[in-house]
Amino acid sequence: MHHRTVEELMTRDVVRARRDTPFKELVRLLEENDVTAVPVVDELERPIGVVSEADLLRKSADQADPSGRIPVAHLEARERAKSEGSRAEEIMSAPAVCARPEWTVVEAARLMETQHVKRLPVVDEAERLLGIVSRGDLLRIFLRRDEAIREEINEDLLRRTLGLDARDVTAEVRGGEVTLAGAVKYRSLIPVVEQLCRRVDGVVSVSGNLIYRTDDVRPAVDGG
Repeated sequence: MHHRTVEELMTRDVVRARRDTPFKELVRLLEENDVTAVPVVDELERPIGVVSEADLLRKSADQADPSGRIPVAHLEARERAKSEGSRAEEIMSAPAVCARPEWTVVEAARLMETQHVKRLPVVDEAERLLGIVSRGDLLRIFLRRDEAIREEINEDLLRRTLGLDARDVTAEVRGGEVTLAGAVKYRSLIPVVEQLCRRVDGVVSVSGNLIYRTDDVRPAVDGG
């Protein structure tokens, strides 16, 4: 099975900032390039942080409301320092959480989830910036055509990988939802088939009523 990698999904032409990029220039970069964040790189093009809209909005949130209706937000020392910053290195969220180009969608998505970030700069072995991948980029795999998913499951997974006959097990795909039908030799093979199908790029869910010919899961009961 072929899993799309971060390198295939990332944006290569990355808008970036430098340590000393001023606040207004950061706002302009986001506005003119229609992006919500930019990586901040050092002199060797290595990401050292990321400036997002949320980072920039801290400056506004830290200002008193002229009407007096909304109290000034309480910010921790680190966050207050960022709200008072005027250059990228003072405002950015650091360190930069980065991905490698050879990672799968699953690896990148898990890192985003655990680190609570919406995008990942992609770096090479020397930590130099190659691109950037966002949540939206990772979600593009779910736009994969049903026909392509069906072909991969039936031909690559069921036939070539598992050696199952087309007369025994087949998969239908609709809207990324896979329905399996047929029979396998052993009961223990059913969860294996279902799990492998879930790993195919673009699959939303897997269901069906596969049956088995031999129960190799339930312990045999001694007779007499």
